[in-house]
Amino acid sequence: MICDEVDLTYVETAPYRFVARSVLPVSPERLFDVWQSPEAWKKWVPVIKEVRWTSPLPPEVGSTRTVDMRGGISADEVFLAWTVGERMAFRFTEFSGSGISAFAEDYRVSDLGLGQSKVEWTMAMTPIGPSAKAFPLLRFAMGGGLNLTLRNLKRYLNSKEFKTNGI
Repeated sequence: MICDEVDLTYVETAPYRFVARSVLPVSPERLFDVWQSPEAWKKWVPVIKEVRWTSPLPPEVGSTRTVDMRGGISADEVFLAWTVGERMAFRFTEFSGSGISAFAEDYRVSDLGLGQSKVEWTMAMTPIGPSAKAFPLLRFAMGGGLNLTLRNLKRYLNSKEFKTNGI
């Protein structure tokens, strides 16, 4: 399904927004190295099976990638922001699932010094059809899932695997 085209303001105005924050044990620049790595996403986002950049690296505004998820779902994405050390945001352009007409994620990063970063992650979406009716009930689970995923990222960044092998 083709998704609605949204811009960066959508993450502030979407009907459903979920926000999670964490302090991570890497510099902002190192965090963006992790986000650029297709392999790293699979280490901390349980639903992701594969990430493929479909435009040249390094990423920039307008870059594209495809993300394959569990359950046979895939999403094509375009980046709305990519400022190393500060902000990364993308939206779905196409989504193989049903139930949403628009989806975007926004990651804002602050340098805390001493090799630490603060990240604020906002997930925004517009559910449609039967999902729209069920979504108010899923609100708590979605917020909890976002926080759990950030904890997974922190665990990965603290892991021996990350510290030994890089990404």
